[in-house]
Amino acid sequence: MRWDAQKTQEVDAGALPGLELRALPGLVRSVRTPDFAGVTFHEVLCRSALNRVPDASAVPFRWTVNPMRGCLHACAYCFARPTHEYLDLDAGRDFETQIVVKTNVVEVLRAEVTRASWRREHVALGTNTDPYQRAEGRYRLMPGIIDALAGSGTPLSVLTKGTLLRRDLPQLGDVVAAGGAVAVSVSLATVDEELQAALEPGTPTPRARLELVRAARDAGLACGVLVAPVLPWLTDDDEHLDALLRAVRDAGATSVTVLALHLRGAVKAVMGDWLRTHRPALLPRYRRLYGDGAYVPRDYQRWLDARVAPALARHGFGAGEDRRAWRARAGGAGEADRVEAAAPVPTLF
Repeated sequence: MRWDAQKTQEVDAGALPGLELRALPGLVRSVRTPDFAGVTFHEVLCRSALNRVPDASAVPFRWTVNPMRGCLHACAYCFARPTHEYLDLDAGRDFETQIVVKTNVVEVLRAEVTRASWRREHVALGTNTDPYQRAEGRYRLMPGIIDALAGSGTPLSVLTKGTLLRRDLPQLGDVVAAGGAVAVSVSLATVDEELQAALEPGTPTPRARLELVRAARDAGLACGVLVAPVLPWLTDDDEHLDALLRAVRDAGATSVTVLALHLRGAVKAVMGDWLRTHRPALLPRYRRLYGDGAYVPRDYQRWLDARVAPALARHGFGAGEDRRAWRARAGGAGEADRVEAAAPVPTLF
């Protein structure tokens, strides 16, 4: 969703010391705090909270809510990075340090989901930037978002790497106990803590995320794990996949989805820079594998399927058919997904 639909006329230029205004639609103030060194929070007033997913998209939901833009997790591979370019910010360092926060998102969402025209369709949280990134501890937007959706009878799902979700597990458990529809998933690309620290420097450790899965299960919630992205020559070997799926099983995950790395737009440059710094020998291989495209070739995908399917079955997650069906919906190599990502992808490696 582009921000030109969320303009507001009021700007409070004297709200806090350390103010640094940016030319963002809807901007109220820009704030820096010692608790988040090097980060600027741009607080905006939005006119809409619900984002409609384009009909051409193959994902299995039509609505999302994104309380923030940009992400402190700083994952090199993050597919959401190009959305920062809509704000005339870059997809690299700006995405990690210039965080846009919709401070009135709860009030706006509550008004939207109580309209007579709202059909109570599934709303997904965490499909762009993570709603439980560390800044949520400062702004506390998610309890109100959950309350607004659940109170209107709207089914919701949460996908996160953030252990701040623990705070809201009792609330989500109450929604389920009252008959509401809630789906929770934790994203985990690797159990190698050294690789995780280099690739996703702002995220909780793999161990902490596995404990989050356990906590969700203890709260009476089903909890899936998104094993994504699988990175060629980094996390796609049998030993790594087996260790990850064993850990996910032992944590009590109720389902697993496995997706290969894709590199749209500016993400290709960011990932290329990461490879130059951390795994320079792999850079030519990635150039050959991805070429001018965003997705792995079909041959690689078939090769990965052949590795993943028996590993899923071995650890009690079925034969992989559900995972392949999800990939077709959620962005593997489907025609609908290519329509959604119609912008050309330059060669950036």
